[in-house]
This record gives sequence, C-alpha cells and structure tokens, in this order.
Amino acid sequence: MRKVVLVTGASSGVGLALCKRLLEEDDELHVCLACRNMSKAEAVSADLLASHPAAEVSIVQVDVSNLKSVIRASSELKQRFQRLDYVYLNAGIMPNPQLNIKALFCGLFSRKVIHMFSTAEGLLTQEDKVTADGLQEVFETNVFGHFILIQELEPLLCHRDSPSQLIWTSSRNARKSNFHLEDIQHSRGQEPYSSSKYAVDLLSVALNRNFNPRGLYSSVVCPGTMVTNMTYGILPPLVWTLLLPIIWLLRFFANAFTLTPYNGTEALVWLFHQKPESLNPLTKYLSATTGFGSNYVATQKRPPLSTLAQGRLREGAGVHVCVSAVSHSALSHFFSTI
Repeated sequence: MRKVVLVTGASSGVGLALCKRLLEEDDELHVCLACRNMSKAEAVSADLLASHPAAEVSIVQVDVSNLKSVIRASSELKQRFQRLDYVYLNAGIMPNPQLNIKALFCGLFSRKVIHMFSTAEGLLTQEDKVTADGLQEVFETNVFGHFILIQELEPLLCHRDSPSQLIWTSSRNARKSNFHLEDIQHSRGQEPYSSSKYAVDLLSVALNRNFNPRGLYSSVVCPGTMVTNMTYGILPPLVWTLLLPIIWLLRFFANAFTLTPYNGTEALVWLFHQKPESLNPLTKYLSATTGFGSNYVATQKRPPLSTLAQGRLREGAGVHVCVSAVSHSALSHFFSTI
C-alpha cells in the first residue's frame, strides 16, 4: 500500500520544494496537495506527475484561515483515505512585513549581527487583521487552522500499530519574548509571526504528550533563512541583490542561511526517513547549510511545557474579539490541549 503524505501550502515555496524532494526519495508515494488556490495546485500536480509518473498526486482545497474550509476539507480527506502517514503542516503567512530600520542599523554595529540576520529577531513587524471566524489571521493560519485539521483527521492519524507523523514548519524567529499567555493570538503586539511560531513549538510538545500513546507523533522544523515569496517582498529587489553576496559570506559563520526552498526542506525530508517514536519531542530540527553549500540537519532544544504550567490557559484567554460559536468551541479544545 502506498504511503500517503498530506502537505499544506504545497503550491509554492517550501511546500512545493518538499513535494518534489519527497518524490525524489520515493516516487511511489501518494502526495496530497492541500492548497487554497486550485489552479496553482493543478499546475503543480501536473508538473509532479510529469516528473514522477509512478507517483499518485491528488489535491484537496483548503484555506487554513477559514474553519469552514478546514472542516470541509477534513471531511473530504476522510472519505478518500483510510489513513495518513505524514502530515506536513507547512502553510503560513507573514502579512505586510515591515523592516525596522533602526533595529537593523543598531544590529549591524553590534556583536549580535549574525544572530540578527539568522533569526530576524527584532527586525520585522507585521500588520495583522481579524478573519471571518473572529480570530487573528496569523494565529488562525499558522497555528489554529492546522490544529483543527489535526483534530478532524484524528481517525486517519491515530494507529498504534503503525505511527503517523505531524511535521510543523516553525522558525528560528519563534521567540518566547513575543508570546504571552494573556494574548495568545498576539492581537496587541507587532510580531504575530514570531508569536505564532512559538505557539507551534509549544503545541507540538503538547500533542506528543496527548497523542504518543495512540501512535501519533509531532515534530517541528525550521527551514532556515530563505528568499521566497514570503520574504522577497520585505525589501526592494535592488536591496536583495546587494545583500545576497553578504548573506553568502555569512554562511561561513552561521548555518541558518539555507537561501533556497530546496535547501530549506533538508530537515523535513530527513524526518520523513526517521522512526517517529525514536525522536525527542523537545527537539527542533533545523535545516542548515555550510559556507560551501552542503546541507545538513542541526538540532535545537525546545522549551518544555513548564512555560504554560505557570497557569493553565482559561477558556477564552487571549480572545479579545467576538468569535463565532464554532470558533469558541474549537478554541476551548485548543486551550484544554495545551
């Protein structure tokens, strides 16, 4: 029986590169592209099948920033498949990123210049908005929509005799300082992307605690610093042209500069070959690239759930907008999980 891999955000960037690399590893996989834009997904599907005619490629339409879309897609997947072996929770947004020029120039003349470029810590702010579900868009897209997807797909994922893997795309930009229990959606802050990725790290630990005995394992990955559709708009093209030679040189001092989506998938592909029960649930897996362009996987210890043990999230914590009944019920389940 073919193994089934579900990839969200599969029509571009890391998601697209991942699908190509997975089929290079095993061209008998069934890869299901979970995408918002069907025309893009259909073009990707045709391209993948042309390169790997022995594979199976299917499409499910889903917008993880819309709970009705998530539930509809989950229902469709449960009709198609008996199980899912791998779910790559990759779709994400960083809306309207703005560069903090002051922080950039201060960092350039500090000892933290390499760390600053590696993590973008303090460099980027974003303008968030509220979705139709009454939730912050970055939180719902990067965290909550995927959580509901997992919840709805439980029957396809929990099999003790043959474990399934959840693999989240996180970030080195996931900073504890940007995550606050009283504002879990980061509705009052300016760095919702960083906050959402820290929430992903914590949620993955909680999912392992709750689901490992049932045969479901969760890991998080950082693909590194890349030039993709998400990052390219941060600076004018001319500035990127001037910066790229500098970033290539920085590779000799820091491993985070993977630069391309292909390189960024290194850790995601590595996890595809691992036995999930042998992995440390407190480890974040980092795609890394040497100064000479060789790819490898590095590791970083993640925070334990003691961060949340300081006070159990009460029902509705961090929700400062009027949410729908469906959203409120789902949020309650989210809070009880972590």
